Amino acid sequence: MQALVEVIVPVFLVLGFGYLAAWQGWITEVAIDGVMRFVQTFAVPCLLFKSITHLDLAANFDAGLLLSYFLGAFSCFALGYFGARHLFVRNASDSVSIGFTCLFSNALLLGLPITERAYGSDALTGNIAIISINAPLTYGFGITMMELVRSREQLQNGQILSKLALAKQVLRAISGNAMVLGIIAGFIFNLGGLALPEPVVPALDMMARAALPAALFGLGGVLFRYRPEGDLKTIGMVCCITLLAHPAITWVLGQFVFHLDVAQTRSSVMTASMAPGVNAYLFANMYGAARRVAASTVLLATASSIITVWAWLHILP
Repeated sequence: MQALVEVIVPVFLVLGFGYLAAWQGWITEVAIDGVMRFVQTFAVPCLLFKSITHLDLAANFDAGLLLSYFLGAFSCFALGYFGARHLFVRNASDSVSIGFTCLFSNALLLGLPITERAYGSDALTGNIAIISINAPLTYGFGITMMELVRSREQLQNGQILSKLALAKQVLRAISGNAMVLGIIAGFIFNLGGLALPEPVVPALDMMARAALPAALFGLGGVLFRYRPEGDLKTIGMVCCITLLAHPAITWVLGQFVFHLDVAQTRSSVMTASMAPGVNAYLFANMYGAARRVAASTVLLATASSIITVWAWLHILP
């Protein structure tokens, strides 16, 4: 109960305040969009840049840590894809979108603040290592899978997307992401041994400190828009995969295959236990595929994760 009160509830209170503000009309949709734009385009890239510049790459980019998390994530994509395709008879595009929703944990906007509340800011190095390759890897995979499915459909209609055009489309989508640019800049400064001018450092710190509370408030406002409607069996399947299967697979791999230490186990499993992020809906919306499933899952899984994350906090050392 202490973990629920001291770790999870404060995070969800900030998120809930954003939801309440949007529900009661205290803040407009345009203002919420502005908050999220600030978070995703400026504050979070600053946080990632700052974290990666100070990250001990040799110590924290552990293959076992990354494989435990991402093998779990891609296994959940397969479960979601084949479940949607064969259990619920969705078309291939919808199935890729549903698989992506199972794949994409809210590692940043929920995973970081909950891990920080539970274990302290020093426990975030494993989370940052996962996050630093999460966006380019998962988005690259999701976009590639969707474009391959679309290419097959186009081929059946007498059209074809060349491999070069597909590669350009994937790279364009990834390289235009501000968070990816922040990650790349962080690696450049880290590997190059570069230092920022002294006046820039405190300014960067202020931006980084604003990222998580603003993200939680904005996420609450965004979730108000995505009220659940229909497709409840499919949504239930996705919630089970993302909240139960992903952390369980990650925990088993970390404990019995890669033998992670306590800090790595905490980072990998806590990150895997997060609900899908709003980016899962944005991906579905970008392709017009399974939007209702993605939007409703983000809301219902985020609410349900209060209980499942609490359970994982009791299981983890």
